[in-house]
Amino acid sequence: MTTSKQGTPATKGLPAVLVLEDGRTFRGRAYGAVGVTFGEAVFSTGMTGYQETLTDPSYHRQVVVMTAPHVGNTGVNDEDPESSRIWVSGYVVRDPARVSSNWRAQRSLDEELARQGVVGISGVDTRALTRHLRERGAMRVGIFSGNALPDEGTMLAEVRQSPEMKGADLSAEVATKEAYVVPAIGPDGEAVPIGSAKFTVAAVDLGIKGMTPHRMAERGIEVHVLPATATAEDVYAVNPDGVFFSNGPGDPATADGPVAVMRAVLERKTPLFGICFGNQILGRALGFGTYKLKYGHRGINQPVQDRTTGKVEVTAHNHGFAVDAPIGEVSETPYGRAEVSHVCLNDDVVEGLHLLDQPAFSVQYHPEAAAGPHDAAYLFDRFVSLMEGQRA
Repeated sequence: MTTSKQGTPATKGLPAVLVLEDGRTFRGRAYGAVGVTFGEAVFSTGMTGYQETLTDPSYHRQVVVMTAPHVGNTGVNDEDPESSRIWVSGYVVRDPARVSSNWRAQRSLDEELARQGVVGISGVDTRALTRHLRERGAMRVGIFSGNALPDEGTMLAEVRQSPEMKGADLSAEVATKEAYVVPAIGPDGEAVPIGSAKFTVAAVDLGIKGMTPHRMAERGIEVHVLPATATAEDVYAVNPDGVFFSNGPGDPATADGPVAVMRAVLERKTPLFGICFGNQILGRALGFGTYKLKYGHRGINQPVQDRTTGKVEVTAHNHGFAVDAPIGEVSETPYGRAEVSHVCLNDDVVEGLHLLDQPAFSVQYHPEAAAGPHDAAYLFDRFVSLMEGQRA
């Protein structure tokens, strides 16, 4: 929820206050649009890729605290966004760049935040704020900026009246309303005519990033992106060789519709791949529970071990919920045996699942890695291998 005055950047020293729901406050200066915004306070450890973070639909209704102290030095361009708009509810930085310095920059980050009405705050001790969130956990927050600010008691009351992330059903708010097709890319780098690709994938958009279907298109896959409200009939209407469930915001406990669709896919034993929210959907479809992490994983430097190979990957994350599944043992599910395939090495959180008796797997992180490391790009190749095996 945001109310703001769009227009020129608010970098002229207007006061701003960040108020956490436990009563702690941080004072700074307005950054981006001037106004009021609410959301869940989370922190991201990425030192680059802020434009991709801002436009990731998974950050819907979250106020993102950047742990990197200097933000905005490369400006903003029209090539790197992961969606059509900025999705974060608010933005918190310590030292914003005074000047953009990159040959691709078309405007400053401050200008872009103001243009899209995103309320932010700068000059905050983000290290102290991050430590507070690590100790107390992610919580509701408000950013208030402008010359006439309410008293702290009023601001705190407004924060505590704002909606919580637990129980929030948000996928349909960020997903496409109409199905569309991302054509496969041929060896010459040109788009393959619709209907002529090596494979066809139905991708259920729960908050998909633009780079994700592109990574599949690079591998000769024609991707039919479907709304979050798609039914099993919608999925199979495109005659898919595989089905993909994307990342997205909100509490997976509310996603009964996508869970039902995934169970229909599992019943038909169609090759299946899910990432982030899609991993949580697979967990629920298999009968596992989900839970809210204390402060989540957000950034592009999270170490994950692929238990099927023993290799460690540096990965890009954005999730505040996780799957509650046993690590190191095989579980019986209605769709055959399943086990945890990936684990976060920081805290042993489940980062992936796969079935042993049919072609289905998922990971909790972002293998498209825009921005971020490409250690996990092989997962798209694994998906292709599943479809090749099923066809054979």
